[in-house]
Amino acid sequence: MKRIEDFKSIIDRYEIVFFDAFGVLKTHSGLVPCIERTFEYLKAQNKEYYIVTNDASRSPGQLAQSYHDKGLYAVTADRIISSGQLTKEYLELKVDDGYVAYLGTQESAHYIESAGLKTLPIRDVNSSNIDKVNALIFMDDEGFDWFEGLNKTVNLLRKRTIPAIVANTDYAYPVSKHDVGIAIGGLAQMIETIVGKRFIRFGKPDSQMFMFAYDLIREYRTISKKQIVMVGDTLQTDILGGNKFGLDTVLVLTGNMQEFDYQNRIESTGIVPTYVCNSAVLGPDALAL
Repeated sequence: MKRIEDFKSIIDRYEIVFFDAFGVLKTHSGLVPCIERTFEYLKAQNKEYYIVTNDASRSPGQLAQSYHDKGLYAVTADRIISSGQLTKEYLELKVDDGYVAYLGTQESAHYIESAGLKTLPIRDVNSSNIDKVNALIFMDDEGFDWFEGLNKTVNLLRKRTIPAIVANTDYAYPVSKHDVGIAIGGLAQMIETIVGKRFIRFGKPDSQMFMFAYDLIREYRTISKKQIVMVGDTLQTDILGGNKFGLDTVLVLTGNMQEFDYQNRIESTGIVPTYVCNSAVLGPDALAL
């Protein structure tokens, strides 16, 4: 593990950069200040980048628009790789008909609808349609009443032998500088324990997420894993996933991990990034160099 002071050296060293989204490019208060410098430098150096995110709450187009609304236009839909896309592929292969029930926002149902399947928010599952539900997906922690929705989920999975898919494996996410909120992956783990069944998971740290991105790139260029680096703020998803797939990794201290705690967390988990950097933001003179 090496501590570096300027993210510019990372861009200079690799051909492709995979960025996590929340905690790296944006936080609870908006974009990470001056993150646009990083993308200006990437463009100037003709380097590629992708946003590799566990956020399945919206389509890639809607996620990209959220960056545009904040003034960052370099993040486009074709540069976003979401765990929702892996969920869509699974549904296309494994679920032929009936309803797919989901926990999440209406926007998150995009991935189900784009697979050509009928969606059913968890609040609408009832005795008249439960036998037609052929899959359940944990998409997002918003868009449903937790008390009603989680109880309905438990009883649906007790009554029906169907695949349960976790499209976002994050357990928590920062809601302020010092506090976190429970993410849908944390809720899914709780339900899994209650019903005693194993769920299907997509997203970091599982290797499918990285293989999906890697295969996408290799469709149009020759690249090796040594030329790609994964940048994230969370050891258990971004860094562990990148390490398992054979990528070099950068832990940044703008999200889940903070300066005072990162060394203890690395020692206690055994998850070791290749580099640690304060942020993915370049210094003010980077573009002049």
